[in-house]
Amino acid sequence: MQCPECGGTHIRKNGKKQGKQNHICVACGRQFIDCYEPHRGYPDDVKRHCLRQYVNGTGFRAIERTTGVHHTTLITWVKQVGDLLPDAYAPDTTPEVGELDELETFVGAKKTKFWLWTAVNHVAPGILDWVIGNHSAATFAPLWDRIKDWACYFWVTDGYPVYPQFIPEGDQIVSKTYMTRVEGENTRLRHYLARLHRKTLCYSKSVDMLKHSVRLLLHYLKFGDVPIPKSIHT
Repeated sequence: MQCPECGGTHIRKNGKKQGKQNHICVACGRQFIDCYEPHRGYPDDVKRHCLRQYVNGTGFRAIERTTGVHHTTLITWVKQVGDLLPDAYAPDTTPEVGELDELETFVGAKKTKFWLWTAVNHVAPGILDWVIGNHSAATFAPLWDRIKDWACYFWVTDGYPVYPQFIPEGDQIVSKTYMTRVEGENTRLRHYLARLHRKTLCYSKSVDMLKHSVRLLLHYLKFGDVPIPKSIHT
């Protein structure tokens, strides 16, 4: 028997782990068992079930309690799926009237505020583009660089002073009355993601995790299912 770490052969028995003989290398101190069973991983239907729960308002810990899948495994699945998904999908038709709004959330702590800026078509469902950051023009700028090419006749917004810095004069309509589409889409985000619920113990620990979650949810809302990439092995 050889140590898998240093290749040494001076090996001693060192108790048992989960009913299997544990060994320790005298030379380097590495502990190991004689034979590891291959990890088969979870079947696709379990992964799909867990991810569907996640995009239907259930938090990681709650999914763990009902399925037995550890929350760190669930987090890994969401990250791996999110890495493969685009931020948004190109609109089927170019919007003639767009709506813009910001959704407030928290990242890292309940005192650390972030905003999810969203852009939608006034007459069609779905979030067409978005960005996450602070409440400044610097955060909105890259979103505007992408959506300005839509050349909308009008942009409907609230009275937040950042928008007039980008939207050409005469092309902005400031009216909460006509923002029902974007406010409805933002409400759907809050409804479907536990981390965006109001008055909840769930919130994002990192901006990247929030982005992965939004990508996964937008895919689910558009296609009605969650992807299960072959790269997920646990």
